[in-house]
Amino acid sequence: MASMTRFGEFLDKRSVNKAEIARRTGIRKNRLSELSLQESSRPRGDEIYLIALAMGVDPCELFRYVYEGLTLKNEN
Repeated sequence: MASMTRFGEFLDKRSVNKAEIARRTGIRKNRLSELSLQESSRPRGDEIYLIALAMGVDPCELFRYVYEGLTLKNEN
């Protein structure tokens, strides 16, 4: 089984129905699956916002979860 991305983990922990999210946001179900399973796929800002609204969560909560651990490069 493929490992999930942070985005996929967020959806999974909340038992999100991807078909319902797709219907409510207009984002294709296969795009949601791609974001959930492929590390190389990154959600756009508008996708994060719409998905969070459809889930009834603060968009910042989803953003923080997905990008946790992201840091600035050291400046030398």
